[in-house]
Amino acid sequence: MLATKFHLQIGEEVNQCGNSRRWIFQEVENSLRRLRTDWIDLYQVHRPDPDTDFDETLGALSDLMHQGKIRYIGTSTFEPSAIVEGQWIAERRGRERVVCEQPPYSILGRVAEREVLPVAQRYGLAVISWGPLAGGWLSGAYRKGGPQPASSRSGLQSARFDITNPDNAAKLVAADALAALAAEAGISLIHLALAFVLEHPAVTSAIIGPRTLEHLESQLGADEIRLSSDVLDRIDEIVPPSTTLSTKDP
Repeated sequence: MLATKFHLQIGEEVNQCGNSRRWIFQEVENSLRRLRTDWIDLYQVHRPDPDTDFDETLGALSDLMHQGKIRYIGTSTFEPSAIVEGQWIAERRGRERVVCEQPPYSILGRVAEREVLPVAQRYGLAVISWGPLAGGWLSGAYRKGGPQPASSRSGLQSARFDITNPDNAAKLVAADALAALAAEAGISLIHLALAFVLEHPAVTSAIIGPRTLEHLESQLGADEIRLSSDVLDRIDEIVPPSTTLSTKDP
């Protein structure tokens, strides 16, 4: 399946950003040319645009579906109210319906359980979650008493990854406890983290982001793991359902 998404800000000019009809049509054509294909299977709106009515966005995407240039519409990192609004617009305005949401979701960031995942289930949306390793915090590299892990993300968002930052103290404690739990269960922390996300009945699939072959190999096979109710209960004790441990992460 060929999936892509467009961002609010791409270029420097006033019309090279946002979720407007003009910009969407231009970028779909650019994507088709770069990808050397006639259609895109899933085209996702990457975050709402406060300057563009979502009806305009859905209208443009609906027309592109009718032209055969995209096959399905998705959203990414939308608030529950925005997801519901999209369904309402499609029904009332005769637009094509959003069929997929791509929210952040991990053991350390479980806020999606509060509303996003139940809303997705209610409207029959697929869920392709991102960040199942919490930006690397559940890779096994972040341990109490250990060194600061090297991360490409830390240069961009240092407050979220600095192990000495008091705001990350709860994440460090949880990552350590989860690593111990994974060892007791006879699996790696990476497999525990990925299997947890896939265990949720609302989740269709999880996006992984390996940068090396070693990273990829460490994640393969997680889809075959089933966590016992005892392990899931222990995870809930370490990170309660519907919570996010750091104020910086949401």
